[in-house]
Amino acid sequence: MYTTLIGASDLHRLLTQSAQDGVVVLDCGFDLANPQAGRQQHESGHLPGAAYVHLDETLSGAKTGSNGRHPLPERAAFARAMAALGVGPRTQVVAYDNAGGMFAARLWWLLRWIGHEAVAVLDGGQAAWQAQGYPLTSEPAAPRPATELPVRDSLQPTLDYAQLRQALTTGERVVLDARAPDRYRGENETLDAVGGHIPGARNRFFRDNLGPDGRFLAPEQLRQAFTQQMNGRAPADVVNQCGSGVTACHNLLAMEVAGLKGAALYPGSWSEWSAQAGAPSATGPDA
Repeated sequence: MYTTLIGASDLHRLLTQSAQDGVVVLDCGFDLANPQAGRQQHESGHLPGAAYVHLDETLSGAKTGSNGRHPLPERAAFARAMAALGVGPRTQVVAYDNAGGMFAARLWWLLRWIGHEAVAVLDGGQAAWQAQGYPLTSEPAAPRPATELPVRDSLQPTLDYAQLRQALTTGERVVLDARAPDRYRGENETLDAVGGHIPGARNRFFRDNLGPDGRFLAPEQLRQAFTQQMNGRAPADVVNQCGSGVTACHNLLAMEVAGLKGAALYPGSWSEWSAQAGAPSATGPDA
């Protein structure tokens, strides 16, 4: 069972074994600036047998105007969507994308959130698959028989807006912001109405989890980097957030790879926080 990352060669081996029916590969490719680009790229070429899942349609819930740009889906509804793609209680799921894992990590986190442990992100994504000489196809994935995926106890804790505000008041949590440094500082904000960050949050840009080859850094490197940001606190004291709760999952995956288990997600992230009346904000560099 793969529960964090899987290499291209290991995935290829799984897909060529007789037990490949127990593996579901899902393409999570997306472009925040063009929401249909990921589906179009999938139709042009994807890993054999992979089905496409859309960030807005499957990996997010309904927006209310104050719950962020990518609110969480309802747990039972998400489980039904996964079951319709052939994901059952013992299915090994592999998620990948074309963006360093930023969208695949969201699927990884969501499946763990409903209690499904056998899910991993393809390390290096589609580029790593092609670099190994493995083929792409434009053929649609053959439909899999629908199954049932039970909602179990969550493997990933969360905090809502009120809980996070209380935790910051008492100083019991360390907040890590996964956005690019300029957006964290309140500069060049193009996605949310207000620029800045949650007061006291530390900046851990999610792309710093990757090496030049687009794959995740070694566990010991990730552990050292996150331990420095945690300022002596335990992983369970850490809350990860970003702009809308997507790239924060990349940091949570990196922490899991590093053996730093138990950190929480603030799903609404800055897009929800900044929409709340009276919510404090800060600008400028990381303290």
